[in-house]
Amino acid sequence: MKKSRGYFTGLRLINKRKNSRKLQKSWRQRFYGTRWKKDPLETAPQARGIVLEKVGIEARQPHSGIRKCVRVQLIKNGRQVTAFTPRDGAINVIDEHDEVLIEGIGGRKGRSFGDLPGVRFKVIQVNGVSLEQIRTGKKEKKRR
Repeated sequence: MKKSRGYFTGLRLINKRKNSRKLQKSWRQRFYGTRWKKDPLETAPQARGIVLEKVGIEARQPHSGIRKCVRVQLIKNGRQVTAFTPRDGAINVIDEHDEVLIEGIGGRKGRSFGDLPGVRFKVIQVNGVSLEQIRTGKKEKKRR
């Protein structure tokens, strides 16, 4: 189908452009605001939450192994998300009902990272103390 040409085709070109833009995912997210509706952190870089349970998530092909994660209920809006616990032995210092601080894991456009299906966040603090310092033994975890 060729482009409309001639004197009275302005409205037709505008409508054609509108319809083609509605097919673009990035335009729909921006126009309807669905990017913010789907974001559990509500555009914030970090959020606090309470650990509900520890879970092991199987890695995607071609990798094998169980990645240690935690289910977290966010304090600000009550949504539940899965957060990855980075490094060896980090899952051992996190208990249920601990307060954790989570942030994005660094996937493309806020999506999951690497071979972790559906995991978009990682744990960085437990009860107000850095997870890395607790894991290496430099600091002790606070009791709640």
